[in-house]
Amino acid sequence: MLLQGIFPPVTTPFYADGSVYFKKIEHNIDRYSRTPCAGVVVLGSTGEAVMLSDEERREVLRVSAEAAGAEKVLIAGTGAESVVETLKLTEYAATLKYDAALVRTPHFFRPQMTPQAMLGFYRTVADRSPLPVLLYTVPPYTAYDLPLEVIVELAEHPNIIGIKESSGNVEKVAAMVQATRHIKRSATATETFQAVTGRMSALLQQESSGQVASAAGLANGGQIAVAAVPKIKTRSKEVGFQVLVGAAHTLLASLEAGAAGAVLAFAVPAPTVCFEIYSAWKENDPELARSKQESAAPAARKVVSELGVPGVKYAMDLNGYYGGPPRLPLVPLTAEQKLDLERHMSSFRN
Repeated sequence: MLLQGIFPPVTTPFYADGSVYFKKIEHNIDRYSRTPCAGVVVLGSTGEAVMLSDEERREVLRVSAEAAGAEKVLIAGTGAESVVETLKLTEYAATLKYDAALVRTPHFFRPQMTPQAMLGFYRTVADRSPLPVLLYTVPPYTAYDLPLEVIVELAEHPNIIGIKESSGNVEKVAAMVQATRHIKRSATATETFQAVTGRMSALLQQESSGQVASAAGLANGGQIAVAAVPKIKTRSKEVGFQVLVGAAHTLLASLEAGAAGAVLAFAVPAPTVCFEIYSAWKENDPELARSKQESAAPAARKVVSELGVPGVKYAMDLNGYYGGPPRLPLVPLTAEQKLDLERHMSSFRN
């Protein structure tokens, strides 16, 4: 699976009473599908996945998949503290035609999370997963940083296609890119080098197997006219082990270090500027990329690093998405925090 570009890790909307607001999931996902983002991550950290029941997680995955554009890559956050629970949710995501599973590091029993334990966990998940697996290391939340040597060893597994690296450590990004450079893999892409998603393929198969009766044909002797099926011309693109980063304030530096793209919480309220940084870098316009990066960094730090999910959700409310309240024990922003965030977001209104 081709994982290049910007992926917003979408939030889970709630009513004031804390129940999931599924209609607003549809609204938000539809809007992201109209942006130039490559896809979305559902049930990541920003999605408050750890706050949801298993039934809620499954329903969020289903509603999100049904609302997303078929051309958008869908990544499901399926990580749990055990292999068994991780695989259950991954298998369900596969039935919904998600394209990859994002599996965070187990961390509750941190003293026992040795390199050997992590190797065993991820290899077992990858061996049995029906979806390609993305490693997910997020030290700000788990207080566990997946060691470089473990990442490099896991990168050899044929069903582990990349990593979301959320420490913000550009030096580590450069090191893992360099250490996995020897891994040669390819992904199917369109003629314009966009990802070919599972839902695109399923839709084409469905159309090619169905017959559409023409009214004129039925009137002239009952002949059935079969509708022409659109074709996607594809090509193979070398991708290797794909590194996605999770810190918007170091996006450009990470891309320059070899990252393939990014899963950015700041892209949830402000996808346009994040894509502009990526696009300027891709088009070899370093001056524009640097200018966009410098303008976005303070807001990204304020919204994501300092204020977290409540900040992301309030910034969404400012930009036409539905953010709404977080789920307790997370609490909404104070009036003072809202004013400060509004100042930071004033240049990034959609």
